[in-house]
Amino acid sequence: MATFTASVPRTLPTDLLRRRAVQKLLLLAVAAAILVPLANARWASGSWPDALTVDLTKPLTDVSDWIIDNRDSHPLFLYFFGYVSNAVVICVRAVYLVLLAAGWAGVTVFGALVAWRVAGVRLALGTGAAFLACGLLGMWVPTMQTLALMVVAVLASVAVGLLLGLAGGLSDRLDRALRPVLDTMQVLPAFAYLLPVVLVFGIGVPAAVLATVVYAAPPMARLTTLGLRGADKEVLEAVDSLGATARQRLLTARIPLARRELLLGLNQTIMMALSMAVIASVIGAGGLGDRVYQALASVDVGAALAAGIPIVLLAVVLDRVTGAAGESAGEETGSRRSWLYAAVAVVVVALAARLAGRLDWPDAWTLNIATPVNRSVDWMTAHLYSGVPVVGGTADWAGHFTTWVLDPVRGGLQWLPWWSVLLLVATLAWLIGTWRTALTAVLAMAAIGVLGVWKPSLDTLSQVLAAVAVTLVLGFATGIAAARSDRFERLLRPVLDVFQTMPQFVYLIPVVALFGVGRAPAVAAAVVYALPAVVRITTQGLRQVDPAALESARSLGATPGQQLRQVQLPLARPALLLAVNQGVVLVLAVVIIGGLVGGGALGYDVVFGLAQGDLATGLVAGGAIVCLGLMLDRVTQPTQRRTKKGA
Repeated sequence: MATFTASVPRTLPTDLLRRRAVQKLLLLAVAAAILVPLANARWASGSWPDALTVDLTKPLTDVSDWIIDNRDSHPLFLYFFGYVSNAVVICVRAVYLVLLAAGWAGVTVFGALVAWRVAGVRLALGTGAAFLACGLLGMWVPTMQTLALMVVAVLASVAVGLLLGLAGGLSDRLDRALRPVLDTMQVLPAFAYLLPVVLVFGIGVPAAVLATVVYAAPPMARLTTLGLRGADKEVLEAVDSLGATARQRLLTARIPLARRELLLGLNQTIMMALSMAVIASVIGAGGLGDRVYQALASVDVGAALAAGIPIVLLAVVLDRVTGAAGESAGEETGSRRSWLYAAVAVVVVALAARLAGRLDWPDAWTLNIATPVNRSVDWMTAHLYSGVPVVGGTADWAGHFTTWVLDPVRGGLQWLPWWSVLLLVATLAWLIGTWRTALTAVLAMAAIGVLGVWKPSLDTLSQVLAAVAVTLVLGFATGIAAARSDRFERLLRPVLDVFQTMPQFVYLIPVVALFGVGRAPAVAAAVVYALPAVVRITTQGLRQVDPAALESARSLGATPGQQLRQVQLPLARPALLLAVNQGVVLVLAVVIIGGLVGGGALGYDVVFGLAQGDLATGLVAGGAIVCLGLMLDRVTQPTQRRTKKGA
């Protein structure tokens, strides 16, 4: 049988020197030969020099004190922030009262009918079952509280995202100005900006909604900008030829053409808002998030699961409905008469429930899953934590991972001189991007040292690198298997949906029960959270490889393994790099939350700052996390310069 092998042309040294990557390596070697001896002579120690740090404790403390002293008297708080806070409270209260007035039957029927008109009978049945499951778990009222808060937060996030997206989509200058702002909003951990929001608005619903808006608005802004900039040029030229004004061109052409991106932005905004449901409970959001947070405080896995399942169900239902709306963009999803009939049906059901006195979910229809779940967890803890013969328990695995992986990586990073870390970052960023990419990455890493948190940042970086390595090994292997088997992908999809929509806090509870407290549980939770995104992107990238290339490989007698190694993986390289990038960002987000379970480093500083009201500690650590995320993003994601210039 013939075998498929890639032909490798013999490259002359002169041709080799013309390659951009080789030229970069030569320049870096020359720069290192000059800079390393000078830096070693000036700064032989591995720690960041105190002379190059800036202490922000006093100015940030002064700002915090000023806000506290003037929150009840200054006109800015009385006539601006006060009105914003009151408006948020009124809106959330109004939505909550409407949901209660509709009753459990009305809300369930409304959700099922909307899903039916958008996506068909199958999703309608799933939506109805999801709402009924929330009631069966005894979480109907907390679910309505969370749903009311999410409705207001999502609408506000969509409004803010649309405004920012319109600005970026219609102006190149504003797009360049907004990009770093959106990057910061997405990378900054939620715990870091919860503190300033609480200082301004106090504990309660307004702070929770506004913190959710900060977190959930960037996807809407980015996808709106993408949709407006990707509008069909021929259609726009046709509209211009008809003499349309700029406003008419926007309303009649660019926005309709960007409908798919706008609906995808809505989908992503809903997902991110729901992921904030638990975190926002720390500052008084209430609802399902508060139940999960209270269960975390008492390590009650059963109660956490009972409150976490409705969040997952809401996320899956909303994801499916908005995703189906995006796929059917531009198509007719039902006549106005059918929508009117659906609205009448909801009103009739709600009135019937009110007349029957069945607005509230009956207590007799609830199912207690906390007790059996806690028994299962106790059994797992007793038999898996330390009772597994030969291979050892999960506590032993966590200890070995910390000793053999986390400690050496952290020790190696902290042993390196600070200037060598900057040189390494510059090398990686320049090889994968441009000199601007390298400069941005180096400045972000240097800013960490200037903030005075060099060692804890390297500790966090070691946890991120270890978690990313495990995530990529598992994610690539699972993604390849899913790309090669339709049946396996169908079986894997609901599992990925559950893992991707489950709140970050929920991961911590079983992880702590199995692995104890420390850095290893934080890494394990980060791996579970980031794995679905890596698997999905890898599977999609491999499935989108040009079929003609695969057919050519088969005609040459290539085995499935050769097709994978020499055709699919090289052609799917952009998707794989995107998977790496997303894995890094998601891992960083959960490693920070791991500060609650002994992860230490920057995560602990952020949590400590929020718990103690220490604005300086929390914001400095949050700023370092932003810089760390920016550096990792630049190092792991190549720029588009090559595709634009053909380099």
